[in-house]
Amino acid sequence: MRIETVLENRINALQDSTVKEAMRYSLMAGGKRIRPNLLYTIVKGYGLDEACADDFACAIEMIHTYSLIHDDLPAMDNDDLRRGRPTCHKQFDEATAILAGDGLLTYAFQVASHANCPSDKIVRCIQVLSEMAGSNGMVLGQDLDMHENLHSDWEYVRKVHKYKTGCLLSAPLMMGAILASKEASVVEEWHQIGIALGLAFQIQDDILDVELTSEEFGKSNSDEKNDKKTSVSLLTKAKAEKLMMELYDSVEQKVTSFDDFQASEFIEMIEKLKNRRK
Repeated sequence: MRIETVLENRINALQDSTVKEAMRYSLMAGGKRIRPNLLYTIVKGYGLDEACADDFACAIEMIHTYSLIHDDLPAMDNDDLRRGRPTCHKQFDEATAILAGDGLLTYAFQVASHANCPSDKIVRCIQVLSEMAGSNGMVLGQDLDMHENLHSDWEYVRKVHKYKTGCLLSAPLMMGAILASKEASVVEEWHQIGIALGLAFQIQDDILDVELTSEEFGKSNSDEKNDKKTSVSLLTKAKAEKLMMELYDSVEQKVTSFDDFQASEFIEMIEKLKNRRK
């Protein structure tokens, strides 16, 4: 997979340290690589060479991995298992895990700033990354998630999913459109597609969380332990499954409506997501 080589090259460029090893441990632990591969799929759908997206694909995966490291910490979800093996703070220690997350987040923007494309596109892509990952994006979603016990309605949980999951799935779609020189209105359409995709993905996670053991799922089933409200607990499993499929279908319909975008590979990726079991 292209992204694996890119990530390996970027992480190898760092000075050796315990923090580097913790960064590598979490970053190179596998995973579905959905976000970078979404970016590659968008640029190819617009007829571009995927090489133009390498550094941004690397950056988005680093940011995603940092978010997982911090999400697993004792102060947050206090999880023991991620991607089928011990979480970063379990493998190393809590302080090292915090630094590994900080390192990945910071390094992501360093890598993105060296992307091989015009400077105006670099700036716009970094703006998208920082907005979708920051305090009006994923970080906001994490904050809302931490206070979820004060709320019990689906609309609140939907808002958590919009920011915590949807924003970081929107970022590669938006960056792909920027690299393809699309106007702001088209970039915003991709943003909304990413929000719908994120909600479908998170509902699917909620369903898998009750269907699979932590070993089968590859991460801790912490929602019940932490008494978290989910789409399954609030809507019922049947209604959650129906909504998930409606959202995935809406994403496919919207993407196929773009006249200048070759959607076949993107649709193939969405179909694989629909059928995932981890």
